Amino acid sequence: MENQKKLWTRRRFLGSAAVGMAGLAVIPHLTTSCRGKGAVDADIKLGFIGLGQQAMFLLNGFIQIEGVKVLAGCDVYGIKRNRFEKRVNAFYAEAGKEVKISTYEKYQDLLAREDIDAVVIAVPDHAHAMIAIAACRAGKDVYLEKPMTFTIKEGQELRKVVRENNRILGIGSQQRSDATFQHAVNLVQTGALGKISLVNAYVGAPPVPYNLPEEPVPSDLNWDLWLGPLPETIHFNNELNPPISLDPEENEKIWGAWRWYKEMGGGFTTDWGAHMFDIAQWGLGMDRNGPVEISPIGDGTEFMMFKYADGVVMTSEPFDEKLTKGVKFWGENGWIEVARGYFNASDPEFNPPETEEIEGPYETRIPHQVNFIEALRSRVDPVVPVEIGHSSCTVCTLGNIACDLKRTIKWNPETETFIDDTDGAATKLLHYEYRSPWKLL
Repeated sequence: MENQKKLWTRRRFLGSAAVGMAGLAVIPHLTTSCRGKGAVDADIKLGFIGLGQQAMFLLNGFIQIEGVKVLAGCDVYGIKRNRFEKRVNAFYAEAGKEVKISTYEKYQDLLAREDIDAVVIAVPDHAHAMIAIAACRAGKDVYLEKPMTFTIKEGQELRKVVRENNRILGIGSQQRSDATFQHAVNLVQTGALGKISLVNAYVGAPPVPYNLPEEPVPSDLNWDLWLGPLPETIHFNNELNPPISLDPEENEKIWGAWRWYKEMGGGFTTDWGAHMFDIAQWGLGMDRNGPVEISPIGDGTEFMMFKYADGVVMTSEPFDEKLTKGVKFWGENGWIEVARGYFNASDPEFNPPETEEIEGPYETRIPHQVNFIEALRSRVDPVVPVEIGHSSCTVCTLGNIACDLKRTIKWNPETETFIDDTDGAATKLLHYEYRSPWKLL
């Protein structure tokens, strides 16, 4: 069969640099109401916790959804609070609306506001669980950036708190709102490819030890609050919290580098695994489930390997020479490859239908955000609820644990415990001790 390839180009009207130039650009065809049957008429009032680069993308989407009002922002970096306030004020002034915006250094102060319905959390991974749990207990719904948590234990506790407090929590795994990924998963789940034996989900390398040189802490950055539960021995480097300026306006030139270092993040394993392993899990019907055996890089393989109870194997190896971050499903009737803006198949019959291009940066597609707002109004789980966010994140973290231990580990996805962990080394890596006085619960 002749390989067929479809490539979709995305018109990026707003890149990370252009955000600063254009402010909050308007997307007319997506500023439609999300009010459906049985919907609540009142505005959804949002607060943002974490005001870095990803938060600016999210702000640009959420603020344009009809029936949503952004009221507050929080960040430990003063200049980023100023940028947030400036952009929100400019948007509402242009729209002819009077909205009072407040900003805070401490997330507890924002959560104490009774008029905030939900919070958008886009902080470094190590603070995800702590802040999301506090938000749920404060009666707020939560849009939480991926990966859901830094440790598996944090994910278990957050999942429990969400349900105990009857909260809506949605994860920023926006690929699940992408028609091309949905088409790929549908092919797998309906049996079009036949029995699946292998999945290649390329995400990149695991984290490395922190090795950036120490630099002076900016005067308006509360470094102690940035660290939160992490050891105070971790020193500041500007790449961890990339600098910006307001006059002239200049935004982050890189993504926060904390994600690449094992003391603060999960490397590409969690950063991209939360997207690509997530799609693989979804396609395989393993949401709320997971692999039973995980082999690290270097244990007889060049890539991580995840074995499922039904015999299917997922590897973290690339499926092309370009090292495209994406997923390839191998079935007895053929194969498909899917990535952002890309689809390739062993037979043209598997190709997705032509779809209208969606404008805007892929990092934050508005349909995924609309789904979250609809979930708040209907009180029905969004497309990526807490349980799915946790199971996908767990797969990523298990890969890193296997690499840390340099051996194959066995996992029971039902009890979420390790098997044959005689020395307790794997179990110990389910969590870490928070720095006092920080607490998870």
